[in-house]
Amino acid sequence: MAHLFRDLSLGHSKRESTPPPPSPPQLTMPPRAAVDLPSPFGQLTQLSDSDLRLTAYEIFVAACRTSTGKPLSFIPNSNSSSDSPTHHNLSSPSHNSPTLQRSLTSAAASKMKKALGLKSPGSGSKKSPGSGPGSGQGKSKKALTVGELMRTQMGVSETVDSRVRRALLRISAAQVGRKIESTVLPLELLQQLKYSDFTDQQEYDAWQKRTLKLLEAGLLLHPRVPLDKSNIAAQRLRQIISAALDRPIETGRNNESMQVLRSTVISLASRSDGSLNEPCHWADGFPFNLRLYEMLLEACFDSSYETSIIEEVDELMEQIKKTWVILGMNQMLHNMCFTWVLFHRFVATGQADTDLLYAADNQLAEVAKDAKATKDPEYAKILSSTLTSIMSWAEKRLLAYHDTFDDGNLETMDGIVSLGVSSAKILTEDISNEYRRRRKGEVDVPRSRVETYIRSSLRTAFAQRMEKADSSRRASKNQPNPLPVLAILAKDVGELAIKERRVFSPILKRWHPLAAGVAVATLHACYGNEIKQFISSIVELTPDAVQVLRAADKLEKDLVQIAVEDSVDSDDGGKAIIREMPPYEAEGAIANLVKMWLKTRIDRLKEWVDRNLQQEDWNPQQNQEGFASSAVEVLRIIDETLDAFFQLPIPMHPALLPDLMAGLDRCLQYYVTKAKSGCGSRNTYVPTMPALTRCTTGSKFQGVWKKKEKSPNSQKKNSQVATMNGEISFRVPQLCIRINSFHRIKSELDVLEKRVITHLRNCESAHAEDFSNGLGKKFELTPAACVEGVQQLSEAVAYKIVFHDLSHVLWDGLYVGEPSSSRIEPLLQELERNLLIISDTVHERVRTRIITDIMKASFDGFLLVLLAGGPSRAFTRQDSQIIEDDFKSLKDLFWANGDGLPIELIDKFSATARGVLPLFRTDTESLIERFRRVTLETYGSSARSRLPLPPTSGQWNPTEPNTLLRVLCYRNDEAATRFLKKTYNLPKKL
Repeated sequence: MAHLFRDLSLGHSKRESTPPPPSPPQLTMPPRAAVDLPSPFGQLTQLSDSDLRLTAYEIFVAACRTSTGKPLSFIPNSNSSSDSPTHHNLSSPSHNSPTLQRSLTSAAASKMKKALGLKSPGSGSKKSPGSGPGSGQGKSKKALTVGELMRTQMGVSETVDSRVRRALLRISAAQVGRKIESTVLPLELLQQLKYSDFTDQQEYDAWQKRTLKLLEAGLLLHPRVPLDKSNIAAQRLRQIISAALDRPIETGRNNESMQVLRSTVISLASRSDGSLNEPCHWADGFPFNLRLYEMLLEACFDSSYETSIIEEVDELMEQIKKTWVILGMNQMLHNMCFTWVLFHRFVATGQADTDLLYAADNQLAEVAKDAKATKDPEYAKILSSTLTSIMSWAEKRLLAYHDTFDDGNLETMDGIVSLGVSSAKILTEDISNEYRRRRKGEVDVPRSRVETYIRSSLRTAFAQRMEKADSSRRASKNQPNPLPVLAILAKDVGELAIKERRVFSPILKRWHPLAAGVAVATLHACYGNEIKQFISSIVELTPDAVQVLRAADKLEKDLVQIAVEDSVDSDDGGKAIIREMPPYEAEGAIANLVKMWLKTRIDRLKEWVDRNLQQEDWNPQQNQEGFASSAVEVLRIIDETLDAFFQLPIPMHPALLPDLMAGLDRCLQYYVTKAKSGCGSRNTYVPTMPALTRCTTGSKFQGVWKKKEKSPNSQKKNSQVATMNGEISFRVPQLCIRINSFHRIKSELDVLEKRVITHLRNCESAHAEDFSNGLGKKFELTPAACVEGVQQLSEAVAYKIVFHDLSHVLWDGLYVGEPSSSRIEPLLQELERNLLIISDTVHERVRTRIITDIMKASFDGFLLVLLAGGPSRAFTRQDSQIIEDDFKSLKDLFWANGDGLPIELIDKFSATARGVLPLFRTDTESLIERFRRVTLETYGSSARSRLPLPPTSGQWNPTEPNTLLRVLCYRNDEAATRFLKKTYNLPKKL
């Protein structure tokens, strides 16, 4: 029997150390995790953690015995009971177990700690209790063995330790030659320990109940070999345990109840699972064995420093692994359990020591190798539970990592991401049957998980920022110009994106190369949902709307910039990420709002033009500056509109300026067109040319020269005038006010255009090309409309004065009857009076233009009297001097002794008359001959037999047949009469 167990005593080496601290009166509990981190191995409700820990210690001590033939001896601690009936003699240290009695050297670097990435001695790591020279009272007196260290680490009192060892001595004496893995340890302890081994009956009864519960847990509740429901031994054991829980059983060797219990337990423990080397199956069923092993692994942590693994972990772990044969453990299960214990300790101690986190992550790498190497369904089931627990805890933090991490704990975040991703990768690639059925290349698990973390956390962070922005808006609603919620949110989201890129993306990029891109794409989508709803609800351009849209536009540009920079080295250059970010179209929305604003302004301005032109009286007395008040007002409104446009808080003034200028241009053009509408033109007042005839008095020829108002054209004009203020609006002074107004508008356009340039220079978004390119800054329609309006009304004024207002002087007086007695002087007087009115009314910059047109109209009227003046006029050759003198007087009127029109201008427009007047002093025969020659030249040989009647063109010219013929028609002599009668059968007498 002695070779079954070696000495269980806690002998000491010569390494000096302080004595271990006084043993606690009961088992101490290691730190436990929060309620959201239950053990993945399952809960053993019938056994407490202290029960499991003591059982694990019993298995550890039993398993650490060697099978040498040396006698079993026990060295009790000074605190152990000396009156124990089973007390044996002490053995010398040389007889102690080499395993348990080996001296521990904490100064030696731990290979295991190094492999796990834990701190080595001198780097802040903690030593095991009692291993430091300065601990305890006074100098060290004895060294710790592995066994003593384990007892201390597991919080087992020396009294309990002595009792366990005495029982093991008795067991070895009773079962010589049996290996410990073939022994049902709780059964043997139950038989070897008596009431006398305990302090009192209560302690003994509690111990017995615990031992029976261990048998129940190992053989009935969590058996390694599944139980058949009809198993008689199982039914019997349940009955025995149930009865013993009410009344303790007698445990003597020859006791009948003990014999029944032994046969029942051995029957259940010896059931085969089909393996070749069958141990005794009492503590190797899942999850009972895993929970026991978990207790052993927790002993690797320093009892004084919860987050530190002891320096002697290599030697301690070597002994712990000897329990594998009892617990049915192997390296794969050990790797899994140790990973969980490291992770659990990190969580339970407040996540303070990242060394534990990275140690768990390093150990998980070994688990990953194991998972790929085995297809054991039982292992896969437990591993799945373990990894799911780790991953769930990690992802609870990572799915909202903005709430969990900041600049101060990024190292922790890195480890948790690694742990979560690695767990997910093993679960997906090595455990998931669904994944195995698919091609593994289709899923990049780490990238997929990290992308999920990024999107989830940023959506959560966005929602928080949105709530914060809303609160900020409510808090500032009584402040002047409070920011809109979405403008606040855009700023916050921008700051969030910058922080994401600076703080979190460098960590997450290890698993996802486009971490920052995914982040900003997520934020872009979150804010995009809000801004699109906002845009769809906008009905008009308001400061708040522009502020929000500008903030959205800036945010989008910032987010896209981050995505582009993050994607520089990606395979597609970031196209996939950018496709995830459809434009907000904030600038487009602003542009549309501005265009709506512009349209409203332009429409209102056009309505204003209609309304004010209807009310405008064009009265010079009420327009002291010589301009219509409506013209001044329309320029003021346009100036105000330009100012309002450039005060809009928008980023695209240069881009939208062409629309504004075009709209204002159309309004001004509309004003000019409307203002000149119905005012007539040159053709309104020039009479229709009469047919060529030598009609007598009273013929229809005379009717042509009645006042223009009586003509159909006049009636048509009057119908147009009715839309304005009646005939009064078309008097010469009123027409002059219109001309002044058009001139004023045209001259002000340059001022407006220069003001636009000044505004542009102050625009934040203007560029050099906006100034060099004139398009969009100029009025294109209005200048031409003004020029055309001035020209049309200037001619209308001129021809109205000459052909309408002075018709009684011109048509009814000049050269009627005897030319010598009806000369041009009355006409000159009336013209001079009108020219004075014009000079006083018309702006000096257009005065020359109107006077020139009056001169032209006068010259045209003078020639019209001579060449189409009707039957009351006839001229002899002697009258030619009168005519030429009168025409010179007419020219002198406009020259005004050098104060009037330039002589060059007078000569230019008098050229026609100067060419025609000599015909009136030419003899009749010469005129007839010239007429024949010109007609033949014009009509060719067909005119030889009969001269055709040339049509009236109104374009007088001494070489034009109709002009020559008209001079002959008004020639008062016999030769002309005969020629006209013979050639055209015209009357002989006037």
